[in-house]
Amino acid sequence: MTVISSQKNAEALSFTVVAEFDAGVERVWQVWEDPRQLERWWGPPTWPATFDSHDFVSGGKASYFMTGPEGEKSRGWWRFTAIEAPHRLEFDDGFADENGDPIPAMGTSHAVMRLEAVDNRTRMTMVSTFDSAEALEKVLAMGMEEGMKQALGQIDAILADTKVS
Repeated sequence: MTVISSQKNAEALSFTVVAEFDAGVERVWQVWEDPRQLERWWGPPTWPATFDSHDFVSGGKASYFMTGPEGEKSRGWWRFTAIEAPHRLEFDDGFADENGDPIPAMGTSHAVMRLEAVDNRTRMTMVSTFDSAEALEKVLAMGMEEGMKQALGQIDAILADTKVS
């Protein structure tokens, strides 16, 4: 299993997931940097993502939608706040309406993703911090924990794909 731990911290308003991969840090970084690779894993298998934009620079933005099993769409946005290739990525994350505009009532989280070499593998640690306990509980009730585990579980196949480097 790719995911080795996940933890909710109600006091810190955070959700942390840790995964390990049989690939180098630079290669794992590419699954974030390349929107076509990102589409292959962001979102669980039954809700695949399509990135409309992916301006992967500090201050840049990304917009995407995930398509559900019945064709329904859930939109989201990111604003990249720090990029330190190939070890650290920070971004604000939120839900969007059908036009791709942020939905303030759904809250915003801030994600910090770190990659580190550990015993010939790469450990990815993602910490998402939420505006409020209600926002954290809302996304967990929507299935964020299981969805993230399923999404991260798709990365191994991308890393094994020799056509992508």
